[in-house]
Amino acid sequence: MIEDQASSLRRMNQPGLTKVIAITGGKGGVGKTNITLNTAIAMAKLGKRVMVLDADLGLANVDVMLGLRVSKNLSHVLSGECTLDDVLVEGPHGIKIAPATSGTQSMTELTAAEHAGLIRAFSELRTPIDVLLVDTAAGISGMVLSFAKASQDVMVVVCNEPTSLTDAYALMKLLNRDYGVFRFKIVANMVRNVREGQELFAKLSKVTNRFLDVALELVATVPYDENIRLAVRKQKAIVEAFPNSPASIAVMNLAKTALKWPIPNQPGGHLEFFLEQLVNKQAISDQA
Repeated sequence: MIEDQASSLRRMNQPGLTKVIAITGGKGGVGKTNITLNTAIAMAKLGKRVMVLDADLGLANVDVMLGLRVSKNLSHVLSGECTLDDVLVEGPHGIKIAPATSGTQSMTELTAAEHAGLIRAFSELRTPIDVLLVDTAAGISGMVLSFAKASQDVMVVVCNEPTSLTDAYALMKLLNRDYGVFRFKIVANMVRNVREGQELFAKLSKVTNRFLDVALELVATVPYDENIRLAVRKQKAIVEAFPNSPASIAVMNLAKTALKWPIPNQPGGHLEFFLEQLVNKQAISDQA
C-alpha cells in the first residue's frame, strides 16, 4: 500500500511549489479558525491560489463561518463517492475549501485504510494551489499531531489565558519529542496591543527555552477587535467585512510574512512534502 501511495505522489501534476502551513493551538477558543480563514483570504488578495483544509474532521466549521452551502465533504471522498476536487467549495476571493463533516465521530477515528485513502485523495488533486492552510482540530489528538508534522510550517495560535499557554506548550512538547518538530511560528491573538503580544510570547518562550529543544518565532500579534464578532455574525471574514480594522491589518501583515517563508527543497518542495510526511506517519502506524 505504501509503495502505491509513493508512486501516486510522484505522478502528481501540481504545478510550481506549494506552501503547506498547519494552524493549530492545542486549546479551543483561541481564534484558530478565524486566523486560518482570514489569512487565506488575505493571501488570495495578494494573488495566491489558496486552499483551506478543514482538518477538524468531526466538528467542521470553516464552511459555516463563511455561510457556504456544502453538499459533499471529506466523508464522501473517503467512501469513494467522489474525488477531493468534487467537494471543494469556493470562498471569498476564490479560495478553495475542503470541508469536513460535523457531528460525525467516525471521522475523528479514521482507520489506517481510511487515513491512507485521504492521502491518496490529496495525491490525485488536480486543482492547482500555491498555499495549503490546514486548520487542525483543538486538542492534541493523533490526527492533529499527524497534520502538524506533515506540514512545512506549524503556526501556533495563543491568547492571553493560562490554559492557552499550557495547552500550546503541551502540543509543542509532543511534536518536538515524538515527531522531531522544533520550529514553531507563534501568533498572539486577541491581545490588547503589540506589547501584550510580546509579553505573551516571552512567557511561552521562557518555559520552552527551559524544558524543550525548540525555536519559537513571534510572527504576528492580532489585537482584540469588536469587528471580529460583527463579522462572524455576518458570516464573513473580517478582512472582507472590515478591511481597515486593526485585526484585518494585522492579518494582512501576517499573510505577507507567511508568503516569504521558504519552501523546503527536500523532499520535492511541492505538495508532495505534505503527502510524503503523511505516508511516513501511516507507515509507522501500520508497523505499530
